[in-house]
Amino acid sequence: MLELPEIPKESKVELPARETALVVVDMQNDFAHPEGALFVPDAPKTIPIIRRLLEEARTRGARVIFTQDWHREDDPEFRIWPVHAVAGTWGAEIVEELKPQKGELVIQKVRYDAFYGTPLDHYLHLFGVKHLVVTGTVANICVLHTAGSAALRWYNVVLPEDATSALTPFDLQAALRQVTFLYQGTVTTADGVRFV
Repeated sequence: MLELPEIPKESKVELPARETALVVVDMQNDFAHPEGALFVPDAPKTIPIIRRLLEEARTRGARVIFTQDWHREDDPEFRIWPVHAVAGTWGAEIVEELKPQKGELVIQKVRYDAFYGTPLDHYLHLFGVKHLVVTGTVANICVLHTAGSAALRWYNVVLPEDATSALTPFDLQAALRQVTFLYQGTVTTADGVRFV
């Protein structure tokens, strides 16, 4: 039996709202809707939790950023995964319950990492953001690669465990381990995040 190392978790994390962005990763129909092409079974239960975080971030003046997996029909990634999140399709749309508001940044990405080939880092610098609260799906794929890429750019990364979903519980734990151990990020819960 494999023993997992203990993952440190904080009950409360206070972040300066004006220097913080809430990043909602790939909460799209193809991942978070039961009829989606690559449905993540635990994703729907995170929707109300992410929605509460969105409301709190908006009220407190933190930035809100959404990412969308965004593929061409002939994307080579479809040799790894079934066809999903094709640009302009229903599957690529953000789920109705979490629709971005006017003025909120939406980053369309072609790979797992929201920084890869996108202007995300540029906008974060323009906004004066130093802290990222990363939520969404899939924990050990797009969430982890985005969180890791942020940490490599010296952003402080916070990951609310209950606002993140994965295909298996092991995958979620593996992502949490990498965020805390390798990237020196913080794991908490959505209720533990305070925008101050």
